[in-house]
Amino acid sequence: MASPRSNPVAPNPVAPNPVASGPAPAGPASAGLSPAILTTAPHRLLFFVGVVNVLAGMAWWTAWLVALRWQLFPMPQPPVPAGWGHAFVMTYQVLPPFIFGFLLTVFPRWLGLPSLSVWHYLPVGLGLLGGQLLTLIGLWGFPHVLFVGLVFTIAGWTAGLAVLAPLLWRERGRTWHARSAFAAMTLGWFGLLMFFAWPFNPDQGLLGFASFKVGVIGCLLPVFLTVCHRMVPFFASNAVPGYQPWRPMWLLVALWAGLMAHLALELVHAYDWLWLVDAPLFALTSLMLWRFWPRGPMPGLLRVLFLGLCWLPFAFALFAVQSLVLALTGEFVLGRAPVHALAVGFFGSLLVAMVTRVSAGHSGRPLAMDGTAWAAFAVIQLTAVVRILAELQNDVWAWQAVAAGAWLLAFSPWVLRLAGIYLRPRVDGRPG
Repeated sequence: MASPRSNPVAPNPVAPNPVASGPAPAGPASAGLSPAILTTAPHRLLFFVGVVNVLAGMAWWTAWLVALRWQLFPMPQPPVPAGWGHAFVMTYQVLPPFIFGFLLTVFPRWLGLPSLSVWHYLPVGLGLLGGQLLTLIGLWGFPHVLFVGLVFTIAGWTAGLAVLAPLLWRERGRTWHARSAFAAMTLGWFGLLMFFAWPFNPDQGLLGFASFKVGVIGCLLPVFLTVCHRMVPFFASNAVPGYQPWRPMWLLVALWAGLMAHLALELVHAYDWLWLVDAPLFALTSLMLWRFWPRGPMPGLLRVLFLGLCWLPFAFALFAVQSLVLALTGEFVLGRAPVHALAVGFFGSLLVAMVTRVSAGHSGRPLAMDGTAWAAFAVIQLTAVVRILAELQNDVWAWQAVAAGAWLLAFSPWVLRLAGIYLRPRVDGRPG
């Protein structure tokens, strides 16, 4: 199943050999902000959309939680349950711009094909940006605007898949990481359609529930694991002398099998049987973390990747414990703590680590964590802990509001820093 392009010592498909340390060279970084420069590379446009979405989406949810718990100001009732609106925005509109920005950048390199033009990725960015903005307006009590926001989001996803699919068809070999990521995003597209269809179905709860489970377990988690399987050993081999990369393809296949089994059990509400797949997933992800982990000093940008990976086996441990307790006692404990260990701990940590790395490398800057990135990563760890503990508290809405506010606190300086990078030319004067 392996392909020649899976060689971990191949040229870096993410960053074109940036400076590893030291001050960034002087030059175009001092230029003024230019929105037009967003169209010069897919990661610029899509990551910019992502950083806008990551703040806007959580700002609405924080305001809603504060208004619900303390009634400091009025908030209109959204056309869908507020929790559903939050889950939809975070699953299908906040993380996907970063994912599409990454995939539209690396697919041509992984597959040995020419880079994409602006007309390939501009519709994706406009669809995902317009989709979230309209969705958030709709959640303020405008159902027709919400509907249009869903249409925009589906259009953006469809445009992204329509660009990626022909690249796979044109490839001469078989790059399984590309196929794995595409399969996961396709599953996410079906989950997105489920949410779009739920208002027209008499059993609305079933479609909404299925949409979120497919989005997290069938789409986001396989994409993150695919990227980690390919890139983390490669990053470590470039940064740690003597590191021996380990990324067998059987590991990716086994992870996919476990996730699909978990998804199937959740969709039929067989929570008391989830431990049968979550315990092996805990063991498998623990093995992956142990084999990936460098046995020597590593730079901060690599360290945060591995610290973020620690949330993965922890989340599956929580899932397994929750299921076993339910099977033995009939009591459903921990609530949504396991899924938030994934969503906030794992996804949030790796988002900071990966986006910081890609943004630095593609802007000609040193591959290093700056102060805003360190602050974002540290506060995200605290946010994940608070959100997990919220499920065990009596005043759950207050704890959730604190966690949402911490998310905004974590990401705001980091987002402003990144937005400035995307709106300026590369500091080394190169195109892109």
